[in-house]
Amino acid sequence: MITQPTSNPLYPVFLKLHELDLLIIGAGEVAHEKLFFILKSSPDANVTVVSPWISPKIFELLRTHPGHKVTFRPRDFEPTDVVGFQLVIAATNNRPLNEQVREAAKSWGALVNVADTPDLCDFYLGGVVTKGDLKIAISTNGKSPTFAKRLRQILEEALPDNTPNLLKNLHSLRKRLTGDFQEKVDHLNDLTALLVAQKN
Repeated sequence: MITQPTSNPLYPVFLKLHELDLLIIGAGEVAHEKLFFILKSSPDANVTVVSPWISPKIFELLRTHPGHKVTFRPRDFEPTDVVGFQLVIAATNNRPLNEQVREAAKSWGALVNVADTPDLCDFYLGGVVTKGDLKIAISTNGKSPTFAKRLRQILEEALPDNTPNLLKNLHSLRKRLTGDFQEKVDHLNDLTALLVAQKN
């Protein structure tokens, strides 16, 4: 039986940004924050930034990480810029321009995030906690990015540094288990229940 949705109807997904094309319009403070966390989480993301100028922070980010697949186009936005992109982020402080970016992206069929304007977003960039292969996404449904940021910091400190090794061991064990799917799930559930028990 499917239960009724909670007050936050968002469904979290994890995108392979190295297999998609992402466009960011703007290169100021907001664009820097989004680009920084995108590259922190997905270093091989394919990103194109369009802006007539570039902030010192973004310039420094690109200079110190030359391996990133980021292309900078130093000019004003044109509606045809969205062609070929699956994801578009409007990160300027100019609302009419952000709305123009959204309209162009939607007409192309791309998903859009408009900075600081939840009602114009198809998706949000939530807080992300990463410990090796473990990745946890945090969303407040656009209500408070600051809370998501603080919760991310708490989880980063709370999760042990050996979490990546634990996941590798569980993966190896999972591959060695025999029996049907349910037996494997039951066995792994019993093992991981110890993690919760140790915290109590």
